[in-house]
This record gives sequence, C-alpha cells and structure tokens, in this order.
Amino acid sequence: MKPQEKPELMVFHSISELHKAVGVAPPKHPLIGVIRFSDMQPRFPLLERQIRYDFYKVSFIEHAESKIGYGQRYYDFSEGGLCFIGPNQVITDDGVSHGLTGLAFYFHPDLLAKHPLAQKMKQYRFFGYELSEALHLSEKEKAIITNIFRQIEEELDSSIDGFSQDLLISYIELLLNYSNRFYNRQFLTRKVANNDLLDKVDQLLTNYFDDGEAQRTGLPTVQFLAQQLHMSPDYLSDMLRAYTGQSTQQHIQTKLIEKARELLLNTDLSTAEVAYALGFEHPQSFNRIFKKKMDVSPMEFRQSFN
Repeated sequence: MKPQEKPELMVFHSISELHKAVGVAPPKHPLIGVIRFSDMQPRFPLLERQIRYDFYKVSFIEHAESKIGYGQRYYDFSEGGLCFIGPNQVITDDGVSHGLTGLAFYFHPDLLAKHPLAQKMKQYRFFGYELSEALHLSEKEKAIITNIFRQIEEELDSSIDGFSQDLLISYIELLLNYSNRFYNRQFLTRKVANNDLLDKVDQLLTNYFDDGEAQRTGLPTVQFLAQQLHMSPDYLSDMLRAYTGQSTQQHIQTKLIEKARELLLNTDLSTAEVAYALGFEHPQSFNRIFKKKMDVSPMEFRQSFN
C-alpha cells in the first residue's frame, strides 16, 4: 500500500496573487481584497490541499449548500457565519465546491503598520480559532456585518486620498470589535453547552491528577485540554472566561490548588512529594504558586489544620 501523500501546500504572499489564482479582477487596493464566492473561478484543480496566507482573512458565509470539509471534519454552514484566519495559519481544504454565497475579505498586516490597530490585533483571539468555532450570526448581526462590508467596498470604489487608509482601517476595527461582541454573545447564549464543557474540563483535570498522569508527564496544559475537547486553545480559554471569568490556564491553577489542599490535608506526603505528584519538576515552583494563591506556604497551610 502506498503511503498517503501529503496535500499540496499553496502559499499566497500577496492579495493580488490570490485574486489571480481564483480568477477574479485585481484588487482595488494592494493591501485589501474583497472577493465574492460566486465570482471565483479557480485556475487550479479542486483537490484537497493545504493553504497558507501571509495576510488576514475574514469569510462571511451567508449560506452553504452542503457541509464544508476541512481535513477529516465537516461543518454545517447552511445558516451562515463568520470565519477568521490569521497570517501563516495552515488550513486544509477538501477541494469540493459547496455552493457558497457570501464573500471573503482579506487585509495585509502592512496596511496596519504604524497604526494603533496593529498593536491591538493580538486582542482579537478569534483569528486563532478553528473553522468549527465560527461565529454564527443572528439576522440583526448579519445586517450589521453586511453594512460594514458594504462601506468597505464603497470606500474601495472611491478615489484614493489622504483619508482613505484611515477610513479603511477604521472599518476593519469596527468589524473586529463587533465580532468580539458577537462572540461573547455566542458564548453566553450557549450556557447549557458551556456548563457541560466546564464539567468536562473539571473531569479531565480530576482524572489527570488522580490517575498519576501529572507525575508521569508534568503539569496539565491548555493545549492538552483543548486537544482532548477538540477545540482550539484560544476558543477554549475565551469560552471559559466568558462563563467563569477565568481563562483555561487560571482554571488549571485553581484545580491544581484544590488538589494540593486535598493532598496536604488527607495524606502524609511531604510537600516535595505533593509537588511531584502534581507534576512540578521543582518543589520551589509549587511552593511559590501555592503561597501566591493561598497567602501561606504549603507547610504553613498543613500546620494550621494540625
């Protein structure tokens, strides 16, 4: 049996290069592109491939006739949604046409150079989410997003002057700020799912400590939990923060201290042995984190109950 061939990697360094590859007119601005899915006529065969952009991509999917496959997973976008991809992320496209309606909006990091938004981009963590963690919009939210895209297109159709770049960047920032708001709404309106997620996180951490996995492989990580839950680390942290006020890392530390208190009070393990049982390489690190959280050292905590 032949080993499975790795999908071809396509890298797009510029927005002009992408426009040419999908068979649409050149962009009206070298650092911004707006492409309607219905206009695309790709000049490459529709095969499974990996794609990497050197710029940001925001896909506004109004409707998809069939589930969209990326890698080995499929997602239903029949009701539409917003998807975000950051520079240098590699995505796997199944190469199948899904009858998409909507548009893709691209902007290059160079557009933001020397602008305050460049420093804020790391706050928009949804560029690190996976396709399955898309933003699903209400009808009112769709109208807001559609209006922002219309304003961007109108500005691109206008003659370039000294205000053009600032206006375009302000529309981009408006789009991202609304997306932040709508994601937070999505987290909060899915409280039943979030509560189930919280239970799963707690159970994973309990099993990790009780089964001795921490002592074998070290402290539990955000990446470990995200992988077990089939989520991106950023999406998991943002969902937990919206629901509990704590990021995944903070939640791990809370459970860590709970387990430490249990071991200190209910076993004869030394503080060093407790540290190793929890996954710490050095007892000093455990002592420092415990004291920061509890205002007393592990030894002082144990003695206060004796």
